[in-house]
Amino acid sequence: MRTAPRFLLAVTLFATTSCSLWQPIADSEWRTEVPDGINDRFLDPALDPDEWLNRWEVESREIYTSRHAILAAVGLKAGDRVADIGAGTGLFVAPFAQSVSAAGKVYALEISPGFVSHLRDRVAREQLANVEVILSQEASTTLPPASVDVVFLCDTYHHFEHYRKMLASIRQTLRPGGQVVVIDFERIPGVSREWILGHVRAGKPQVIDEFTAAGFVLTAEISVAGLEENYCLRFTRP
Repeated sequence: MRTAPRFLLAVTLFATTSCSLWQPIADSEWRTEVPDGINDRFLDPALDPDEWLNRWEVESREIYTSRHAILAAVGLKAGDRVADIGAGTGLFVAPFAQSVSAAGKVYALEISPGFVSHLRDRVAREQLANVEVILSQEASTTLPPASVDVVFLCDTYHHFEHYRKMLASIRQTLRPGGQVVVIDFERIPGVSREWILGHVRAGKPQVIDEFTAAGFVLTAEISVAGLEENYCLRFTRP
């Protein structure tokens, strides 16, 4: 038997070793980018807030049916300052305002001018004096450093197109010891609906990794009654 040339042997060994050490992760399992145009509908000047009110604040949406359990899980106290990032139609704005009392503050943040207008009308109509509606930016909360005790992200994290910059901004916005409560879709290949697999870029393990890399500490995974397609995580800024 002839011995293989040294060069050919080296190439064969390198290829075999490389294949055993590196296996690409399927896009469906570990996505790193949001779908193109994920926020276009919300940035559209013709956005109709009532259309989304009828989608989001209805019994068929588990976030809505579980809203009281979610409020309890967030655990706001009188005097707290909370930022609802991606407040949308304002489902949690009034309950948050009541929870933090007149001594506290609710910042309802939105990148959508249409939702901002809707939120301001809702706040005025419901006379929520401790709520401030803010047109924020896609990579910044626009809030001052150490200005809030709690950040709330409900089905909005997967919409962050600049999540690293936004996480850095959130960390800066939180006071030391402040909390981030994240509710988002479970993204499990072979289990989750096709819409979730195509719409949500990151599953729970990746979200935890991203928050950890941004300097947050995972302090709890909260069981919320009624949530089946969504999970709830609590992070702390050290």
